[in-house]
Amino acid sequence: MNAYPRIRIDLRQIQHNTETLSDLLHGFGISIAAVTKLFCADERIVKAICCQSVDFLADSRLENIASYPKNDIKRMLLRAPAPDMAMEVVEYCDVSLNSEALTLKALSKAALDSNKNKPKKHGVILMIDMGDLREGIYYGNVKSITETVGLARELEGIDLLGIGVNLTCYGSVIPTSQNLNALCDIAHGLRQRFEISLPIISGGNSSSMYLLKKGQNSQMPPQISNLRLGEIIARGVETAYGRPFEGLKQDLIILEAQLVEIQNKPTVPEGEIGVNAFGERPIFKNKGNRLRGIVSVGRQDIDCAGIACLDEAVSVVGASSDHLIVDLTDSKRLYNVGDVLEFSMNYSAILRGFTSKYVKRTYIN
Repeated sequence: MNAYPRIRIDLRQIQHNTETLSDLLHGFGISIAAVTKLFCADERIVKAICCQSVDFLADSRLENIASYPKNDIKRMLLRAPAPDMAMEVVEYCDVSLNSEALTLKALSKAALDSNKNKPKKHGVILMIDMGDLREGIYYGNVKSITETVGLARELEGIDLLGIGVNLTCYGSVIPTSQNLNALCDIAHGLRQRFEISLPIISGGNSSSMYLLKKGQNSQMPPQISNLRLGEIIARGVETAYGRPFEGLKQDLIILEAQLVEIQNKPTVPEGEIGVNAFGERPIFKNKGNRLRGIVSVGRQDIDCAGIACLDEAVSVVGASSDHLIVDLTDSKRLYNVGDVLEFSMNYSAILRGFTSKYVKRTYIN
């Protein structure tokens, strides 16, 4: 079997980023949930992350959480579970993010049934939708929030740890000191009403990190006590604006793929144009004849719109399911068939690359 396409993973730099973030967050009194879903809980990456002082390992897939190595780090389920998943959630996870009363009741029963002699408690973070319109009880629905908290307090087997928010992932709403302070205000109101501690206010994901700055310039509300971080560990960038984060390493995960064809060709197809294999009608710009390369990786393997060649003179032209088309014309390097091109990868490309069974993995220890 050919060794390519493959993803090259720098485990040392992943350790560096994890340690840097852990130290920074702990200095602000914020716990870190290291999110492993981006790389499908790859065993060696998880091991590298576990070497550092993370407070939780977190994933959206129970299958990934079940594969975690045995250690004392608490497990957090990110994707809201369905009620019929309750027994597995209680078995594999210490904490889960929830918003539905029916699911809370199912988790309570599962926790009580898990050990009749000594029933366990399952930790719950109640998700509040602060306007991104993904999961959570809408922040304006005060009655629903209050009733759900009241229910969670009454349910045996449930330990209501706090509230949380997710931003940016769906509605692209940027975390700000305003919407995170509003979340903290909700927590404050619940603490007073129910006389509970709610130790966790989970202020989002890697897109919240741009608010966190050393010294007096930090815009992160001091009441925020947890962040769930995955992409910033793997890519070294905050994800609200996509900027490199101070002290972190970038390009830890690189795609390597081989050139299987190099030919001079026109830049505009000839003949009547319809739609491509993906139902799209592409637009072409006539640049005359160019030196075009075919790379043995495609949209079945990678989000080809989310990669960029490390040779900046090589541009990605397009892709089919099996082939990536690149323009080699402006490169100072003379490429040959069989040569390997290296590409940086965004979130979407990494996610699809790790999910694909056709993309191999190699590691730098």
